[in-house]
Amino acid sequence: MLLMAVPCAAKDAVSSILQQHCVRCHGLDGKVNGEVNLLDIDDSNSLVARTELLRELVNVIEHREMPPEDEPQLPYPERMAVLTQLQALLHQSVAQQKQLSHAPVRRMNRFQYNNAVTDLFDLNCVVFTLPERMMREHKNYFRPETGVMPETVVVGSRPLGKSQLIEPRLDGVAAFPQDLRAEHGYDNRGDHLSLSPLLMESFLKLGQSITQSPDFTPKRVGIWKEFFAQPTLNQDENLDEEIRRRLRPFLTQAFRRPVDDASLDRYASFVTTQIEKGAEFTDAMKAVAAATIASPKFIYLYDEANENDLRESLNDFELASRLSFFLWGSIPDPELIDLARESKLSDTETLAAQVDRMLRDKKLKRFCDSFPAQWLQLERIISSMPNPELFPDFYFSKYRQSMHMMLEPLLLFEAVLIENQPITQFIDSDFTYRSHLLRKAYREDLSLEKGLKNRGGEVTTLTFDRLPIRDRRYGGMITNAAVMTMTSGPDRTQPITRGAWMLSVIFNDPPEPPPADVPLLAEKPAEDELHLTLRERLSMHRERADCRGCHEKIDPLGFALENFDSVGNWREKYENDRDIDMEGELFREHSFNDLLEFKDAILAEKDRFAKGFAGHVLSFALARQLDASDSITVDEIAKATVSNDYRIQTVIKQVVLSEPFRSKSNSNLRPSASSSLRIGVG
Repeated sequence: MLLMAVPCAAKDAVSSILQQHCVRCHGLDGKVNGEVNLLDIDDSNSLVARTELLRELVNVIEHREMPPEDEPQLPYPERMAVLTQLQALLHQSVAQQKQLSHAPVRRMNRFQYNNAVTDLFDLNCVVFTLPERMMREHKNYFRPETGVMPETVVVGSRPLGKSQLIEPRLDGVAAFPQDLRAEHGYDNRGDHLSLSPLLMESFLKLGQSITQSPDFTPKRVGIWKEFFAQPTLNQDENLDEEIRRRLRPFLTQAFRRPVDDASLDRYASFVTTQIEKGAEFTDAMKAVAAATIASPKFIYLYDEANENDLRESLNDFELASRLSFFLWGSIPDPELIDLARESKLSDTETLAAQVDRMLRDKKLKRFCDSFPAQWLQLERIISSMPNPELFPDFYFSKYRQSMHMMLEPLLLFEAVLIENQPITQFIDSDFTYRSHLLRKAYREDLSLEKGLKNRGGEVTTLTFDRLPIRDRRYGGMITNAAVMTMTSGPDRTQPITRGAWMLSVIFNDPPEPPPADVPLLAEKPAEDELHLTLRERLSMHRERADCRGCHEKIDPLGFALENFDSVGNWREKYENDRDIDMEGELFREHSFNDLLEFKDAILAEKDRFAKGFAGHVLSFALARQLDASDSITVDEIAKATVSNDYRIQTVIKQVVLSEPFRSKSNSNLRPSASSSLRIGVG
């Protein structure tokens, strides 16, 4: 008998249902589908020991993915009973784990390094231009302290070309290579941010090029007077003491923890030696600053090793660093450092208050420059090239509509965040931001937008106006023209790609990659397929048993968007005059016959979306992939978000207050870089 050691209620629900509905495909007679063998589970203890399996069982039963649609389904009472018991076992399993997953020692990515150097020196310019920043702010519209997004914003877009890369920056400073987004993840992932000898050497040169830049002057450097300027000392004042007085707060902020006396002595001695060799005071301080920003203690992000193998709370300085890199993509500011020094930051009320403060700070723009574009995978639109013969309106002059398209979801995200609106706006918003060209692309009646100027000739900057959504088909992220374009091929839509995007981005449940031997569907139909709809042409992919499970989840999501062509225009028929067949069923529970019913079906599953979004934000905050041990935390964040009307700032605050964010479990992860590598005087 399966799971004989489970308590009576659990045994009745779990054991009998698994035997009746699961083991025939997962263990009986040696048949093991999906590499899951349920016959090797002897009792509840062995199941509790397998957290990942428990999480998978909870997910497939909760989301009605198992049993398969061609098998007898679980009656509702039985499904809820076994789900309740499995969730209880999952809680027990997570609680018994001694260690949490932990992001490994990692270096800053390019975006973080730029921000950290900018903040450390209080620069009024960027260090180097970042092409990966998809949206450029003009006229300082981003003011989170107001709690309101302006009605009109002026922005720039990366694909506009070199004109958008001209901005105040340090001359002569070259950026190191861009760190790419992890598959189904983000560019801050610890397992992606290594430091090769070649890159380490480039950091040495980078630090020197920054402080030796002709633009590194009092005009650009906010801390010049208190750090770099030649001091005026009285007879009873000592230069060595003045150097140490300047270095201590500088190194503390750079290294995100109090500088020890030995390190302070080493850095101060370096400055003194340079001066004794004839260097000017300012030049000596520039040299030590260059060594600081090339030091592993600055470049690497890490927590101190645990005292034992058990999870434990972060110390306040570690918490300050994790918080600042999450929301500001940079080092902690003096207020966070001071709270950490006083051991106050770990107090829950204080920590929550700091989150509120940081959400009102202009540096929150960095979160908006990093998280939403990666969450939505918007980098894919850069390479989208719709066939100009089929979609000539996509191209105008030498530019493309994609540069307007990509800004709409980013501006919507910023408005929802600044105004603390519900995350359901990402599914079905009642407003959006659009340029004149984008309104034309959506085929809007421009006469309805009274008072809006015709700005169709804009090139170097783009003006976007806040508009009410009068047609629900186009509100939110899902049916945004950028998403529709980047999930299509040059000649046709790609429902499988769109469905996979929906699963990955909206529900945080990315499908497995397709088998290598599955042939790709040609962009253009063969002669004998000209009369078929795209759904009919793709039906061959569902004939394979190893494809069927994924397609049951992917296809309804992708085909639901078939009324949108390859550049997001609405259509009722295919080119062969066949009607668009988009009807389907969401999660084998919500039937829909048109796009609005599809959106309503997603809104009926908004708690599931909240859970998926919470997982995305938590993964970004922790800089690692989530695993089964995080599943309870994700549930708790989502539950708190739902109870507060799905407000986005609730997601962020609950992420910060969660146990994984405030804890560490890295007894074997003491950073050798901070102790063995020596760059400059670091």
